[in-house]
Amino acid sequence: MTPTAELEIFARVVSAGSLSAAGREMGLSPAVVSKRLRKLEDRLGTRLLQRTTRQIALTEAGQGFHERVVAILAAVEEAESFVSRRSAQARGTLKISAPTSFGRMHVAPHLTAFMEAHPDLSINLALSDEFVDIVADGFDLAIRIAELPDSSLVARRLADVERLLVAAPDYLAKHGEPKSVDDLAQHLCLPPHNGELWRLEGPDGAAVSLRPDGPLSTNSSEVLREAVIAGTGIALRSTWDIGSELARGELVHVLPDWRASRHIGLHAVYPSRRFLPVKVRLFIDYLADLYGPEPYWDHPRNSEYSTAAE
Repeated sequence: MTPTAELEIFARVVSAGSLSAAGREMGLSPAVVSKRLRKLEDRLGTRLLQRTTRQIALTEAGQGFHERVVAILAAVEEAESFVSRRSAQARGTLKISAPTSFGRMHVAPHLTAFMEAHPDLSINLALSDEFVDIVADGFDLAIRIAELPDSSLVARRLADVERLLVAAPDYLAKHGEPKSVDDLAQHLCLPPHNGELWRLEGPDGAAVSLRPDGPLSTNSSEVLREAVIAGTGIALRSTWDIGSELARGELVHVLPDWRASRHIGLHAVYPSRRFLPVKVRLFIDYLADLYGPEPYWDHPRNSEYSTAAE
């Protein structure tokens, strides 16, 4: 077995989370996988993985080694694609992380078309509202909705994210409609699932930060979505999340002169490397064409969004 093959086994074990899972993906027995890992560690003279009966974890040396192995394997894949004229084809498994609600509503419905266009590709989509460690967890890319700080990762902005204050007509009929930001203190507001402040931008660039207070707290963005539609209170929601409800009048845009920070965007994030694997590049291009520059969820009356997302 070549050194590159050993590196691939190591990377696959980290990605799969266990020797047996990696073996199934590669058509190898757990014993063979374990033997190849021991051979690699013996050759390097250091332990890369801490193994127990239930899980594996990267050692400090293994963490740094894994980051470099991912880059090496990506470069090898790119070189092979160039030589064999496979640059327009995607093969293998594409492992993606995405936020739970966005992934369900705006990634999952579009996977079939992408896989049909690339029949040699399979997709592993993991949904989570936590920011995963892309490198350590073996993801090819992550979809993130955030104002991204500087990091060792590469990010491509796929679309702007518009977030509005909204409430159900029933709520406004009972409690009235706020006329100013100060009025929000007298209303039932639904705090974000991540506990962050509401940072709002108003006319002439005015900016305020406030901590919403209301009867419901939850760690689920989807619970908050259902609560605001049911009339529980006022919430700050993205148009990708509630565009259809706004178009149908099930939600009302309140304080229309105020919006959330415009620095937050929808990004595809992937490990920093010189050679981007074909499968990653093609999928990012696919999402960019699908979402931007004017996302379909901002125009639900003119798209299939309303029916596709429900």
